[in-house]
Amino acid sequence: MRSAGNAIFFWLICFATLLGGCEKQVGNPAPPRIETAAQLPKQTSTIIVPLSIDISGLEAKLNNSAPTRLWAINQYEPKCIPAQRVTICPVHKKKCNGKACKNVDCKIGLKRTKVTPDVACTIVGHVNRGRIRLSGRGDLLMVTMPVNAIVSARDVGGVIKRETANASADVRAHVRISISDNWSPRAKVDIAYDWREPPGINFLGKRINFVRKADAELAKVIAGLERDLSREIARVQTRKLVEGAWGEGFATIMLNRERPPAWMRVTPQKLGFGGYRISGRQLMMTLSAEAVTETFIGDEPDKPEITPLPPPARITGDHGLRFHIPVLADYRELEPVILRALRKLAAKGIELDQIGPVKVDFKKVTVYATEGGRIAVGIEANADVIRSPLKGTNGVIWLSAIAYNKDNSEVVQVRDLRIAGTTDREAVNLLFALFEDPEVLAEISKALVTDFNKDYEKVLVAAKKAIALRREGDFTLSAEVNEVSHGTVIATGQGLFLPVDVTGKANIRYTPQPRK
Repeated sequence: MRSAGNAIFFWLICFATLLGGCEKQVGNPAPPRIETAAQLPKQTSTIIVPLSIDISGLEAKLNNSAPTRLWAINQYEPKCIPAQRVTICPVHKKKCNGKACKNVDCKIGLKRTKVTPDVACTIVGHVNRGRIRLSGRGDLLMVTMPVNAIVSARDVGGVIKRETANASADVRAHVRISISDNWSPRAKVDIAYDWREPPGINFLGKRINFVRKADAELAKVIAGLERDLSREIARVQTRKLVEGAWGEGFATIMLNRERPPAWMRVTPQKLGFGGYRISGRQLMMTLSAEAVTETFIGDEPDKPEITPLPPPARITGDHGLRFHIPVLADYRELEPVILRALRKLAAKGIELDQIGPVKVDFKKVTVYATEGGRIAVGIEANADVIRSPLKGTNGVIWLSAIAYNKDNSEVVQVRDLRIAGTTDREAVNLLFALFEDPEVLAEISKALVTDFNKDYEKVLVAAKKAIALRREGDFTLSAEVNEVSHGTVIATGQGLFLPVDVTGKANIRYTPQPRK
């Protein structure tokens, strides 16, 4: 139980020891101030680069390069209709019956005797192709080319007569595309065909077929089509598009304008080919750029230097954009909060053990970062023991504490709040006793609680807006945030720093603007 006797005893000791020293300015040395900024680690991100190529242009080039008339026919055929032969064999060399006699020589008679001559003719005609069309499904580019033939047999058997027939075939090519080391496309072409109507005519009750001759000529056409396909696909200006996308990947993006100003710098390291697919009339190529993402606080960092386009690389690991969003609480914002809490406590009245009720005038609060990951809190105050004739004690007492937050919490608290360092006190001092009081320390601890929620939401909204859409020329860099997690609060020279880890998806699209 506190009593006036205890207070008198305290002040008698103070007076006897310091000869009035309780009246002078007191305090402990201020902890060293650190000015270091928050250091955010570099992260590896993957930016998806979808490139779209209209296959209509490729289709037009194929149609322009391939001749419409594939080949023409004009040749004499001595055996358009082969001679008819019969076997007359009334007596065989050995006894036989029915079909078994076909393999038995004649004793009397003729075997396979020509009864009609070979019928000659002149074969004329031509073969044209229809429009070459490109389509696709999944990762397969398909080429179709209809072939139409008109074939005639003239001067059949020396008689001026003409028999004409139409024939048609479908030539189909399956194309798989890969990328060379210089980012030019390469095509692997697999071509097949079939005759819907095999070329031939009916004459004198016989079928005259031209399939063999037509096949020989069509094989040449197919070889030319395969060559043209590979050449025209190789001419597609993919490297130009890839270089443009690669250059736009080197970017500096403002994440937040103030409190704190924050920037993200993206520096691509390598670029890989992720395959392609056909969607409608578009050949969609997917590239993956592996990049280093850095977050800076304060002034805008230098834009990263654009490096030459590297050859295609193998991209491994998880895809996604990763970066930090800094949320910062300025120490100057904490100072008036602590001061108001202490003044409110003083208004209610403070009573110290072994001393009794005291009157305290809290004048100023100073907060900054100090060594060991702690924050320093300096409190200037004047304290008087009520009902004491002696003058009060005035000075600055420095405390220190460790700031911390729970997992994924925006609320920052302090622990281990205590008087900073040591002091060479020769006697009990009223101010030191004041700031060792559990009730006073509890109020300071409560005042130091910082809720980052509003700042966090504000900064996150600003960052999402900053990365949502950014156009540079014919390319658009955009990203979306999928997941957000909180780091551990850090006491830095700039303030209490709460790192927020962000993951999402980013891409660079080729979106050419209309030319004037």
